[in-house]
Amino acid sequence: MLFHPEIEAILAPDLRAHQERLWRRQWDHVREDSGFYRAKFGSSARRAATLDSLADLPLTDKDELRASQEQMPPYGDYVAAPPERIIRLHRTSGTTGRGMIVALGRADADIVAALGARAYWAAGLRPGDRVIHCLNYCLWTGGVTDHLILEATGATVVPFGVGYTPLLLRTMIELGVNAISCTPSYPALLEQVLRQELGMEPRELKLRLGLFAGEAGLDNPDFRLGLEERWGFAARNANFGMSEVMSVMGSQCEATNDLHFHCGDAVFAELLDPATGARLPIADGTTGELVCTNLDKEVQPLVRYRTRDIVTVTGAGPCACGRAAWRFRIAGRTDDMFNVRGVNMFPTAVQAVLRTHPALTSGECRVVLAGPGPYDRIAARAEAAESLSPQDWPAAKARLEAAIKSAIGAGAAIEIVPFGSLPRTAGKTSLVERK
Repeated sequence: MLFHPEIEAILAPDLRAHQERLWRRQWDHVREDSGFYRAKFGSSARRAATLDSLADLPLTDKDELRASQEQMPPYGDYVAAPPERIIRLHRTSGTTGRGMIVALGRADADIVAALGARAYWAAGLRPGDRVIHCLNYCLWTGGVTDHLILEATGATVVPFGVGYTPLLLRTMIELGVNAISCTPSYPALLEQVLRQELGMEPRELKLRLGLFAGEAGLDNPDFRLGLEERWGFAARNANFGMSEVMSVMGSQCEATNDLHFHCGDAVFAELLDPATGARLPIADGTTGELVCTNLDKEVQPLVRYRTRDIVTVTGAGPCACGRAAWRFRIAGRTDDMFNVRGVNMFPTAVQAVLRTHPALTSGECRVVLAGPGPYDRIAARAEAAESLSPQDWPAAKARLEAAIKSAIGAGAAIEIVPFGSLPRTAGKTSLVERK
């Protein structure tokens, strides 16, 4: 079953026609009501625009939006609605720089909830499920906004947040929770506390669904299988998105390990060649930077916004689940990309190698970049597996360095750090430490 079958099953030509209709209205709103875009586009703002002609407009960068908000706090001059239309504020996580204020109107909030529910439904959440939400309830959207999205599916939501892990586990048992919403790294901490303080194994909680967000990892089959074997639930990446565009834009379904782009009726996606900026086709095998344009947003509409995510299209035709949306995997981020001896690398590739060695490391890591690069080798901190004795760390270090060299083709210098020493519960976490 599909949450919005009239949209989710629509084929590409019909979706494109619908997008064009939405864009004509949105373009009028942007050029009439956004001072930022009137100034940015100049004379181009006076002409009629189609989705094809978007390619002639300049890109929007996050640094521009930050500068706009600094000059005209708190919303920036790209706000396109009067203050009385704004019902909620958030701040972005700021993993690659200072966070930004995200303002939502009533219609914006309703769209965010509906499209997010579409994604969580695809990941398997249903009315009658009892889901405990373990993301931080603060200005970050992962708490309140994702809570409202979970509710929009019809599921019963338990708003717990982060911390107080023993109480969290007791609450799950007492309330008969059967699903959890959290970061992919959080279950490792839950397992530790569950065994040490309650003497239980994860499967005894009888969860049927793990809904994950905020971190990479679920597209790694070994990591995902390990979670499912230990916990007995179906593990899904249920929440790919970004607050400033659309809180949730993609999720996995039961039929694929890839992400569906669920929001084609609210966000127009372009893939651009990272080197040339040329628009690439959304076709099987295409890799490019994801650039997003809002098709239906009132307060802070964005046009040709650079997400900095590099994605690879893994399916442009209908999925076995019945959804017609194109599917993709995240290859990395342009702002996290680093160069080792002339070869571009992504920290997610390093983490993917580490997660194939669960006896040596938890899979949590940070790539350490000292200076602007390029670099002679990959420097990283890798968290030890919970059961790995400190006396075995030197041998683990050597094996992990050899594994990275074999898989990625670059030398590595790994520092083993204690299990649990890297953050797990703050929300979106950067895999890069810059010195």
